[in-house]
Amino acid sequence: MCILFIAYQQREDYPLIIAANRDEFHARPTQHSHIWHDVPQIFAGRDLQAGGTWMGVTRSGRIAALTNIRESGKNAAEKTTRGRLVKNFLASQCDADSYTQELKSSARQYNGFNLLYGDWRELQVFSNRQGRVQKLDSGIYGLSNDDLNSPWPKVTRGMSALKQYCQKTDFFDEEMLFELLRNKEQAQDEVLPDTGVGYEWEKILSSIYINTPQYGTRSSTLLLIQANGHASWKERTFNSQGEQTHDITAHFQFAS
Repeated sequence: MCILFIAYQQREDYPLIIAANRDEFHARPTQHSHIWHDVPQIFAGRDLQAGGTWMGVTRSGRIAALTNIRESGKNAAEKTTRGRLVKNFLASQCDADSYTQELKSSARQYNGFNLLYGDWRELQVFSNRQGRVQKLDSGIYGLSNDDLNSPWPKVTRGMSALKQYCQKTDFFDEEMLFELLRNKEQAQDEVLPDTGVGYEWEKILSSIYINTPQYGTRSSTLLLIQANGHASWKERTFNSQGEQTHDITAHFQFAS
């Protein structure tokens, strides 16, 4: 499912901060972030079941990340894997506007999704359920399994925490961002969204960090881009018990 929190042009030293969790069934085979040998411009994790990815970057500064739209009973198994959307953008040379036209023409081939894409200086979000693109202006954003900035409790909680973090301009502590992504607080019953998955799962899925033996947060990723174009990718992966299994760091120099 996944959740993304984005701070765009909220700090002079780090004009772009993305903090993201990937939520998935633990049984789904996955590679943690690496340079893809078959598409060497891509740095991303890889879904070994369908071949796509949920979030990645290229050395030229292209960025893409995906969240599924939660639509109980509406997903069709024969649809094209949504992870291909991230892979195809990162592997292509087309600009974001051209890719938007591709997304609009192929929207019905996929189950519901939100795609964040562009380069580190200009990002946008396309939803195939809304059928439109939203370009990100300066601000704080949250993207889960509904519309951009949908007022789900975990989305507003994460956005508020990221806003407070960006206001602390006298220091930069990535551990605070990982703590944001590790938040296990569940929503109160009276504000739970109703997405058709039943009370038990609505409750489980209402926290930023999810942990059950079958399904949960598989990885937490920070993409931190400085004003000079230096990018840091920091990722922590977790097993079905919620224990950290890998700690990955990569650095890139994007064109400034």
